[in-house]
Amino acid sequence: MQIFRCDECASPVYFENDICVTCGTHLAFLPERMEVGSLYPMEGGLWRSPRERTSPSGYRLCQNGVDHALCNEAVPADSSSSLCRWCLFTEVIPDLSLPQNLDRWRRLQLAQRRLLYALTRLELPLADRHDDPASGLAFRFLADTTSTVLTGHENGIITLNIAEADDAEREERREQMGERYRTLLGHFRHEVGHYYWDRIIRDGGRLDAFREHFGDERIDYTEALERHYAAGPPMGWENQHISPYAASHPWEDWAETWAHYLHMSAVLETASSCGLSLRPSDVNRPSLEATQLPDDPSESTFRTLIESWVPVTYAMNALNRSMGLQDAYPFVLSKPVEAKLRFIHRTIRAAAG
Repeated sequence: MQIFRCDECASPVYFENDICVTCGTHLAFLPERMEVGSLYPMEGGLWRSPRERTSPSGYRLCQNGVDHALCNEAVPADSSSSLCRWCLFTEVIPDLSLPQNLDRWRRLQLAQRRLLYALTRLELPLADRHDDPASGLAFRFLADTTSTVLTGHENGIITLNIAEADDAEREERREQMGERYRTLLGHFRHEVGHYYWDRIIRDGGRLDAFREHFGDERIDYTEALERHYAAGPPMGWENQHISPYAASHPWEDWAETWAHYLHMSAVLETASSCGLSLRPSDVNRPSLEATQLPDDPSESTFRTLIESWVPVTYAMNALNRSMGLQDAYPFVLSKPVEAKLRFIHRTIRAAAG
């Protein structure tokens, strides 16, 4: 994620901001520029941006932002939709007659927008079900009723149980399942990995290369998961996999490793945008040569990604420990996991064309 600035006062603002807290100027995410910028009112309820390469006809505000304060994207005035391009990916929303569901939907929609931002930055093929009814991507946010809603992916539809948007509920599930990391954004990144497996591995002619790194996905998926939940991961799973769940089946190994690659790309983009420079340490003393983070992690070589990632994760964990918090990055990258990440890196760059 980049760091954005208010056009009026140049204060840094966040991806989610719709008002500059410093000067009060209205802000919106400008789709043509992939940036958050200031908006100024025009006649007819429209808004204009002072930046180049923006909509010449002005903008409307996404209806989800107007009605529910959960989106800050600007919609070009000549668009036929009242929703922004990213809100159109949401096919089913929670029941808003229940008061707690609005806050859950906001959290889900925010995580979804961060995911779609990253996929767009990586230049991956991305279409909703309106533009591509056969293989487009869509999200359904559902709640447990007479049966339990399972978070998962099927044929381009990603379903998320809205209970995951409740911090206490999600933490309880994390403890029950023995997971070191469980976040809403992590769920989105994992499930979209399954979607892209269909698109760029199965349909992209990369099955043989996939099997060399992750194993044969034709082994029975249901039996593999039942075995995982009954007996847990095999001994020494950490030598081959990024997480215990990744050891359950090659599909899950791919999705967990894919999500991890998106974690890395997003964090390094933010660190680079902040101008962060770190000195990696050897066993005895800090190196004298600073490691500069890549300007654009999605375009950097894989080796630069890894070499930049290690000192950043050390800094993240050290900062968290200074605040009395758990490690932000509770993972260790083994050489086999690095090889899988390298395969995903190359696959994404090839899919981006």
